[in-house]
Amino acid sequence: MDGTVLVADDDRTIRTVLTQALTRAGCKVHATSSLVTLMRWIEEGKGDLVISDVVMPDGNGLEALPRIAADRPGLPVIVISAQNTIMTAIQAAEADAYDYLPKPFDLPDLMKRAARALSQKRRVATAAQSSREEGDDLPLVGRTPAMQELYRLVARVMNADLPVLITGESGSGKSLVARAIHDFSDRRTLPFIVVQATELQGVDGPSSVLMRARGGTLVFDEIGEFDAETQGRIVRMLDTLPATAPRILATSQKDLARLMEEGRFREDLFYRIGGVTLSVPALRERVEDIPLLAEHFLARGERDGAPARRFAPDAMAMIRGYRWPGNVRQLENTLRRLVITASAPEISRADVEAALGALPTELPRSDASEEGERLSASIARHLRRYFDLHGDGLPPPGLYDRILREMEMPLIETALAATGGNQAKCAELLGINRNTLRKKITDLDIRVTRRRKLM
Repeated sequence: MDGTVLVADDDRTIRTVLTQALTRAGCKVHATSSLVTLMRWIEEGKGDLVISDVVMPDGNGLEALPRIAADRPGLPVIVISAQNTIMTAIQAAEADAYDYLPKPFDLPDLMKRAARALSQKRRVATAAQSSREEGDDLPLVGRTPAMQELYRLVARVMNADLPVLITGESGSGKSLVARAIHDFSDRRTLPFIVVQATELQGVDGPSSVLMRARGGTLVFDEIGEFDAETQGRIVRMLDTLPATAPRILATSQKDLARLMEEGRFREDLFYRIGGVTLSVPALRERVEDIPLLAEHFLARGERDGAPARRFAPDAMAMIRGYRWPGNVRQLENTLRRLVITASAPEISRADVEAALGALPTELPRSDASEEGERLSASIARHLRRYFDLHGDGLPPPGLYDRILREMEMPLIETALAATGGNQAKCAELLGINRNTLRKKITDLDIRVTRRRKLM
């Protein structure tokens, strides 16, 4: 790696770590805690790459991006931020940042992105949209790596002239992603129309839908449920779109590629709506976001006039440990009930146990056609989607251990549930030593509850 890198961050540790890593990689580094100093260096013509925090003592790194683009067209800027919400990713994209990484970032991953920024010619942006202030009620909430990847993809596709297919389990937030793409795009002032199959019936159905959209955004909700006749109507409609055509989005909790292979989904429609595919992670795939989501929903309820509530630590631990087969929608509905039924301002573990008592514990199957799918095929499918999320890049290092951990945890949890929490029987079922099982339970922070066997 060769070049001069300007690092701006008010955290001395981050400045030191980046300076050492970049210097070892062969770069010259100028580091500062001041945005004013960074801008002076840029105006003086210094630097081939900028790595900048957002919130600085003397300014905002995102707000400085248009000025950097004006003073030094083509100078790549990698934004790093602890304010790792969808708005940060979108504002970085709108201001034409080269890349965006949430804190805490993976250093090898940042180094790879820096190397790409230095080696490839930076395209010069023709214009940058003015960024909007972050609201209190964000459309998407989450700070896990899976959500950060989703934020970056939303930022990249929101103004792209391509159809977008949004996949994910029921309740995971597909409709929120569709809404976010519209609300942060150039079409935000135009209609956002969600289309059901019944609205496309009749001779005038498709034309009526297009008239309502008026060049805004058209969403085919759960398109995998549409029958063959309706699918054909959509194909014909998409083939005759007018010049003022709306943006086309579609959502599906079903595996459309599999349905297509089985002859239950039209191939021509599949390729017309699948320009870009965004996969919304299930809540169990981003457990670390559950406390953040819970606090978000409690705060929203309080703003809407509900009593102020907070969680006791053991109550939050139970919320976090539940599998949430209904995903974010189920979590939100459960918290709404807890706000009403809790007898004190602090929601207790007993309150949570009562609310969860009647909820299903088994994960719903999103597509009945997957019943016969081999486990290896399912894993391969999910891994391909995971790699696709990184575009031309690669996932952060350490993938092997992360994937094994993701598989190991649900396997042990399911085996414990099947044996009623009996660790001796669970170890025998898994074919591992009991001490090994105990160590894995501790390392993976698995909660063990002794109860009657489920199977």
